[in-house]
Amino acid sequence: MIHKVLVSACLLGSPVRYNGAAKTLAHPLLDTWRREGRVVSVCPELMGGFGVPRPAAEIALAKSGTEVLAAGAQVVDASGADVTALFVAGAQAALAVAREHDCRFALLIDGSPSCGSQFIYDGSFSGQRHAGAGVTAALLRAHGIEVFADSEIDALAARLARAERG
Repeated sequence: MIHKVLVSACLLGSPVRYNGAAKTLAHPLLDTWRREGRVVSVCPELMGGFGVPRPAAEIALAKSGTEVLAAGAQVVDASGADVTALFVAGAQAALAVAREHDCRFALLIDGSPSCGSQFIYDGSFSGQRHAGAGVTAALLRAHGIEVFADSEIDALAARLARAERG
């Protein structure tokens, strides 16, 4: 069985980040997975209703996506506006796409308040990061989808190989 992988659109070269840029991951595995029809592209922030460009956003008070989903934290943008509802909506939309395509794995851009899986920024907009997951990464994990950061693509490839061997 060939498993599909949910992938952050910015890693695939789409200019969907808050500043209108991409964060393209040039890796031969991504090219192979695209040819094999494995890649399912998502941008939770666009799916939640944001446009491009948009103000940068971070999870406030050094909290995490898990706390946002439990209504114990907020996502705020650089102007101080509470944008939590859009991040939660985007995470739910990404989960729906993952389920629709039977994705058991995700490769997401680290650092993002949506997609970060190893680290996110602390809400001070000062470049300070801390260990934690964004809203989408946390929701996917809560529903049994294995999430890998862009720096973990080789580990994801190994995990896919194990899953496909049975």
